Amino acid sequence: MLSKTRLTALIGTAVASVIVPSAAQATEGYFLNGTSVRDKGVAGAGIADPQDPLVLANNPAGIAEIDSQVEIGVSVFMPRRDYTGSGGPGFTGSGSVNSGSKFFVLPAMAVSYKLDENSAVGLAIYGNGGLNTNYPDISNPACASPPFPASSGTYCAGSAGVNLIQGFVSAGYARKLGDHVTIGVAPVFAMQIFQSRGIATFSAFSVDPTHFSNNGNSTSTGIGVRGGVLIKVNDGFRLAGSYQSKINMSKFDKYSGLFENGGDFDIPSNFQIGMAIDAGENITLMADYRHIEYSDVPAVSNASNIQLPFGAPGGPGFGWDNVDVVKFGIESEVSDKLTLRAGAAFNNNPVPRADATLNILAPGVSKQHFTAGARLKMGETSALDFSFLYSPPAHTIGIEVTPQGPNPTHQIDLQMHQFEVGVAWSKKL
Repeated sequence: MLSKTRLTALIGTAVASVIVPSAAQATEGYFLNGTSVRDKGVAGAGIADPQDPLVLANNPAGIAEIDSQVEIGVSVFMPRRDYTGSGGPGFTGSGSVNSGSKFFVLPAMAVSYKLDENSAVGLAIYGNGGLNTNYPDISNPACASPPFPASSGTYCAGSAGVNLIQGFVSAGYARKLGDHVTIGVAPVFAMQIFQSRGIATFSAFSVDPTHFSNNGNSTSTGIGVRGGVLIKVNDGFRLAGSYQSKINMSKFDKYSGLFENGGDFDIPSNFQIGMAIDAGENITLMADYRHIEYSDVPAVSNASNIQLPFGAPGGPGFGWDNVDVVKFGIESEVSDKLTLRAGAAFNNNPVPRADATLNILAPGVSKQHFTAGARLKMGETSALDFSFLYSPPAHTIGIEVTPQGPNPTHQIDLQMHQFEVGVAWSKKL
């Protein structure tokens, strides 16, 4: 049994590691493809096949179906973001420009504890996702004359980019309702960190130009809830579903002139349903569907060309569409000590062509994720999990929109591809 002192130390270390994170990323829009290293190995499928305590982040019902255990994991995320300008002259420049900051460390950890045969509690601390771009202060001849605030840079305002980080702390309770149905609920505390720089060119079209760009980190917090259910149809077939509410976040005060309604940037609601089939004695097949309601957040979903100032109620955003994801995973126990995994996930590109100019900052255009993973048991109670993710290049191509209006002779091609590797240690308690 885990002592109270050890549990307190574990939670304290986890909070310090994740709430002061060092990374941001973009996968399904800006949500993670998977939370635990096991999740990542099967492309984020598997809410109907709980195996580790980080299932709390996806389906809180799952913690009542697993042994008491602790897991600590870390992933190294390696996105490659760039844009290419072509055609006639454009104020965003011509040629290919690559974003820096290409390596990010993403910790996640959780503990679950069985209260009795039918109920359990758990705590999970993890990153929800995010976005990062870091474009250099490029030479840009289009910036040579007014009204631009600088003579170089992606938007004629020096080096440009954004950094959005979202961290969650979730405490959950789950209970079996008989032999076939398990339910769970998990309140979620969320914290966001955001900063932007090099976009002052657009501040003249803001209700608050001094709170638009280059103001350092701004934080916001909020509380929501996730609920889930797991249904055992028979010994070899399970169904599951979970829903997370929209999380109303406090405003990014330092960027009240950028985000709609004076700095509002909430976390959208989302739900996931899935099934798991034991196709053989040692093989499990998984299929999930996930929906992310980015339209809950006007700062994300409102079109960038709305004829209102930035920061105003109903003002411009990044134009993102809602995201629908289908996920497939397979897991095979090939020996007493080794389990192998693979997965694939497919989603729509949330970034419309008409909003390509502003989304140089947020090129969350990825549409496919292919994954592999493994578990290596280390004795009776502990194990190591490994994962690898590859997301091939995806694009959004649209015409440039300058502060003076559309520039149909200049085209912008947003592109992203990604790699990720992960490792986690787990131990039954």
